Amino acid sequence: MTQTSLDRPIPEQPSPRNSAGMFDASSERSLEALALGVGAICFVVVALISLIAFQFQAAPISGPGSVGQFAAIASGVVAFLAVIAGRFVVHRHEGGRRLNLLDYIDVAALAFAHGVIALLGWTLLAVILEQAFIGATVFALPVLLLAGATAAMSGYIAFYSATHMDLQLLAMVLAVFLVFGVLASMLTASDPDWWKDNLSALGMSSNVSAFAFNITIIVAGFLVTTLARYSTRGIPTANPKGIGRVRVTLVVLGVFLGMVGLFPVDRFFALHTGVASGMVAAFGVLVIALPKWITGISRAFVVLGWLFLAVTLLLAVLFFIGYYTLTAVELVAGILVFTWIVLFIRNAAALQQDSRQTSAG
Repeated sequence: MTQTSLDRPIPEQPSPRNSAGMFDASSERSLEALALGVGAICFVVVALISLIAFQFQAAPISGPGSVGQFAAIASGVVAFLAVIAGRFVVHRHEGGRRLNLLDYIDVAALAFAHGVIALLGWTLLAVILEQAFIGATVFALPVLLLAGATAAMSGYIAFYSATHMDLQLLAMVLAVFLVFGVLASMLTASDPDWWKDNLSALGMSSNVSAFAFNITIIVAGFLVTTLARYSTRGIPTANPKGIGRVRVTLVVLGVFLGMVGLFPVDRFFALHTGVASGMVAAFGVLVIALPKWITGISRAFVVLGWLFLAVTLLLAVLFFIGYYTLTAVELVAGILVFTWIVLFIRNAAALQQDSRQTSAG
């Protein structure tokens, strides 16, 4: 099966240019130069746009019409485009094989996740700075410089991330994206008492907060299926059908996660509840069957999975007897499941590395 940059890092080469004088995507120095170039272009373009938007006038730090709002939106767009450009560079380096629908979905989900992280990250920083400098405004020239600098940093980081994407980095992107997206929905929820119902109540209304929550869950589902397809490649096991079963179960978990956001609980209660329960069931199957499917998996990781599953079931029991709210159960269970996924990726990568070293020896 063809390897991709998610399977291994791009090797370091001594020369940043190939024989034709063009940038060589296999060279670490070339990729760094490209990332810096992307950042420089972002700085100039966004600074010029901010000059038109603010007409060289002072602006507040955050809120409507602020430099913080403008910089956050611009950085989100820049990060989205930079990831697409970075994946294009990697694709060309890998020989330009024909892309299928899943490849395009993977890139779109990855770009969207980076864009949301940049958007929410800079928005949060602007709000914090406004609380630190109460009543202050940003002068005209710093408005241009700050807008350009935030876009440049976002473009550089997103491009670098896209060209160096591996399983562990993808897992971290998933975790940060989920945290930022759900936290933003919590902070902007129109109903301050949403937490008295359940976590899915964040996606029940028709405002921006609900849309943000639902789209976050849908894209996270796509990212989980991407992780499932790449993380299970090349894992050594004595069970010939084990890897396929792990992959299918992880894909089912990701699909069910996406459906949680696709079918809001207020309009599709039965379907929403069913796919949410299916996620827990898929996680339970993975934890229980993993030692049989991947025979070389660490015993410590197996025990940790059982512990996570036991805690999840205990919280469910505490909810049914009225001790915990459903929101608390969903939050803790969600954290445990995604922590397990991240740790599984690290353990799978360790097994793959050990197998390659044994084969080379």
